[in-house]
Amino acid sequence: MAAVLLLSYPGWRNRGAVVGKPVFARLLEVLVLYVMVGTVGFAFEANIGNPFQQTWEFYAITLSLYLVLAYPGFVLRYLLRRHHAGRKR
Repeated sequence: MAAVLLLSYPGWRNRGAVVGKPVFARLLEVLVLYVMVGTVGFAFEANIGNPFQQTWEFYAITLSLYLVLAYPGFVLRYLLRRHHAGRKR
């Protein structure tokens, strides 16, 4: 519970600020988070037993699934809440 509060504090503190990131920075964030999630998954697999060798097809499919499952968050963040961008609190 304390970790959630600690991690949500910077967003709460800057809730009225307008953030302008370039597209490249957002794509880089998605790729970095994909690698982090993959690393955690590989660590779980290695901890449970013998990790399997993966080819490029596995990474292409998991990246596609990662992007598809991230789409609802994109819609919520950028398409549904767009009208609040110019409002001051």
